[in-house]
Amino acid sequence: MENQQKRAIGRSHDVDMTEGSIFRHLLFFALPLLAGLLFQQMYNMVDTWVVGRYVSEEAFSAVGTVSPIVNMLIGSFTGLASGAGVVISQYYGAHREERVSQAVHTAMVLTAILSAVFTIVGIGMTPAMLRFMKTPAEVFPESYTYLTIYFAGMVGLMFYNMGAAILRAVGDSRRPFYFLVACAVANTVLDLLFVIKFHLGVAGVAYATIIAQAISAVLTVITLMRTRSCVRVELRKLSIHPALLGKMIRVGIPAALQMAITAFSNVFVQSYINQFGKECMGGWTAYTKVDQLIFLPMQSLGLAATTFVGQNLGSEQPERAQKGVRTSLAMASAVTVVISALVIAAAPHLVTVFIDADKSPQVVEYGALFLRRLTPFYVLCCVNQIYAAALRGAGDSRAPMVIMLFAFVLFRQVYLFTVSRYISNTILPLAMGYPAGWLVCSLLTLLYYRHVHLDRQSLVRAGGDPRTGKREKYSAQHRENVHFLLTFF
Repeated sequence: MENQQKRAIGRSHDVDMTEGSIFRHLLFFALPLLAGLLFQQMYNMVDTWVVGRYVSEEAFSAVGTVSPIVNMLIGSFTGLASGAGVVISQYYGAHREERVSQAVHTAMVLTAILSAVFTIVGIGMTPAMLRFMKTPAEVFPESYTYLTIYFAGMVGLMFYNMGAAILRAVGDSRRPFYFLVACAVANTVLDLLFVIKFHLGVAGVAYATIIAQAISAVLTVITLMRTRSCVRVELRKLSIHPALLGKMIRVGIPAALQMAITAFSNVFVQSYINQFGKECMGGWTAYTKVDQLIFLPMQSLGLAATTFVGQNLGSEQPERAQKGVRTSLAMASAVTVVISALVIAAAPHLVTVFIDADKSPQVVEYGALFLRRLTPFYVLCCVNQIYAAALRGAGDSRAPMVIMLFAFVLFRQVYLFTVSRYISNTILPLAMGYPAGWLVCSLLTLLYYRHVHLDRQSLVRAGGDPRTGKREKYSAQHRENVHFLLTFF
């Protein structure tokens, strides 16, 4: 009886999505995710707001326009974390708790190794990437300072991301949210202290960020070490299980490559923006901050769909998994339409949150232009975000990778080159490369998703059957699906 009570306590934060109301599961899983992502974006926005209000216009542009470089490394690790999350959620749905525990410990060791690698690579690549983006001379020093400090302390962000992925895989999206709240509060206080009190400028903002991220990482790791559920981390069990690592890599590497290369393609986009001067860079910075907020509901529901699909395929309920995907898409589309309308109506006011309109009127003008022209197209992203998340939950992360790389990298770069050279080398036609890429990605993702099915074979393609632990060969249907996808390219 005592052991059963301990087990119940340990699993009190876990959520089994294989039964009960689909809408309710998705809603209550996505809400803490949404709130957590909102706080994460808020503390990123605080960085931009503080330097824009209390440092300089150059510092504002510097902090805002280095995002593609940061996202390139962080995105690649987030993809690997998603691979770990999919493997854990499928074993959790299949009630194989010993395999869940082995996967968790493998993921934590992998995080420790990659933290050192990514820190070295990030610091080493910073000067070359800033030059590649054609960063103006007056902005270069602040950008270099911010990135060097950020990458030196990115271990905290990586451990938080992996820990949060582990907790979400078993349906616990609340505690990662609580930790992000603590992170956001700490970041805001430290930003104001370091910049206004100690006058550390861009360096102060960077130090505040890495300290806050370290706090969220410590809270996450402590939670994993103290929980009594099957995701408990024990130091004596830390080791790499090759078979599970292989599964994580097979699911995570495609997602990692997609996120990293997509972020790298944004470096190209930023180079086009930078050539229009620091005022345009400032307006683009303000736009990207609002852009990240618009994406939050669909990202939250996408993460909910990944966990929902993973658990339900693990319990052999493909029809329920498909219903969850349709429900997620409807919810994401409705919320995105409402938010987009509000953003368009309040565009100039949203830009002035970050920059003083009296001191930088051109920055406000550029930012409002981007918001009004690009925001109507965000509903297109709901399709590719939700369906790609569902495919990853089924273990099929290669197809979303190929589609997104084609749409967001190859197609977008061809578009930018063609428009700038042969049509109009002005800012608005170039900025429309984003909606064009969203449209292509959504169409291809929808076609592929409708051609395949979220069935048990999808789960086998992830690298094995979570109930038996056995791997099977690809089916003729899967080979047909891959051929269908490749015919686009």
